[in-house]
Amino acid sequence: MNPKLLLPGSFETLQRAVNPVYQIGPSSIHGVGLFARRDISEGQSIVEYSGERISKAESIRRCSEGNAFIFYLDEQFDLDGNIESNPARFLNHSCSPNCAVEKEGRLVVVAQRTIAAGEELTFNYGYDLTDYREHPCNCGADACIGYLLGEEFHETAKRAALNRAV
Repeated sequence: MNPKLLLPGSFETLQRAVNPVYQIGPSSIHGVGLFARRDISEGQSIVEYSGERISKAESIRRCSEGNAFIFYLDEQFDLDGNIESNPARFLNHSCSPNCAVEKEGRLVVVAQRTIAAGEELTFNYGYDLTDYREHPCNCGADACIGYLLGEEFHETAKRAALNRAV
């Protein structure tokens, strides 16, 4: 393929698709995960979370059918990442993630710190306190809160656990 025929920026995208910085493999966190194929620098874009843009009503319907790949976009829409061409759907949750998802028109997974080759790529799913006990966490991080909660809810969950223990 002649790179001069590609749109600006698309050659880099093509190169990433041909030789991505990640690979898919079995995860100790949950089923399948994404792993760094080589060292990744802090701030480096890794993969885009892609899928079908759907309404909130359709999102609720699909979630009730067990679709775990729905990603919040805004008050009106979500993104269903349950498509074969979306390797980002294999990113697992961690209470101490090494990646974040940036929303600037697209959902792009970016390294929050330097990531070593072989390390599992994770981000915080950021669930809220609604029914959080139904979403246990298996990340194994030292700072694991035990649930797939956004960091802003960790202290609330810790207090609730202390009150139950007393």
